[in-house]
Amino acid sequence: MLSSSDNSYIHKKVISIGTVCELTGLSERQIRYYEERELIFPKRSNKGNRKYSFSDVEALMDIANKMEDGLQTSDLRKEITSKRLGEQKSESKEQMIRGQLNAYFKRRQ
Repeated sequence: MLSSSDNSYIHKKVISIGTVCELTGLSERQIRYYEERELIFPKRSNKGNRKYSFSDVEALMDIANKMEDGLQTSDLRKEITSKRLGEQKSESKEQMIRGQLNAYFKRRQ
């Protein structure tokens, strides 16, 4: 699984809202609504246009399916926030372990 700090093409914000509409079947209004409800976080170009990543497209499809199943945006926001906190904790643990290993091996040299 890729971390949120991964710079692979999956996370690069390069896709326009029109293309996202074509890929997901969602309207621009639906996509903007999900942004307003803080379910997705597109970047803005210098001209102010929204730019999405492939992971955003996947998230939008997941959001749309869950909304269709009757979930509310507030429930989805809690789920997304919880997932982000879990990823941050995991990254912090990894950094701490790396630091401990580096310190251990530097002492042994």
